[in-house]
Amino acid sequence: MLKQIPELLSRITIGYVFLESGIGKLQNLPKVTAFFESLNIPFASIQAPMVSCFEVIFGFFILVGFLTRLSAIPLIGIMTVALLTAKAAEITDFSALLGMIEFLYIVILLWLATHGSQSLSVDRWRGRRKSSKS
Repeated sequence: MLKQIPELLSRITIGYVFLESGIGKLQNLPKVTAFFESLNIPFASIQAPMVSCFEVIFGFFILVGFLTRLSAIPLIGIMTVALLTAKAAEITDFSALLGMIEFLYIVILLWLATHGSQSLSVDRWRGRRKSSKS
């Protein structure tokens, strides 16, 4: 039972963070697009709404534990791009990288991508339904 607490807290925390961030981006899409353009991100007018929607959709999926392993992958990509663009100037050494919240999100998402959802999740419920039908 205690082993399930870190996974559940990780999913709730990361899922909520991305869900809230994506909703905020969608509500301020012109500002987000302008920010992406300032970072020289190609096709900012396409990327900004896409990233915003990905954060909402996959953040929600992780929050409820649905397709957790797959949902973590695009969010890892988003955080990697954030580190390479918006945060690149702040990465002065390895220690600075380790202290960045985006890097910590990547670490948690990597853990979720490799371990999936086991507690209080749609994935777990779906797995039990499949097992009982066999």
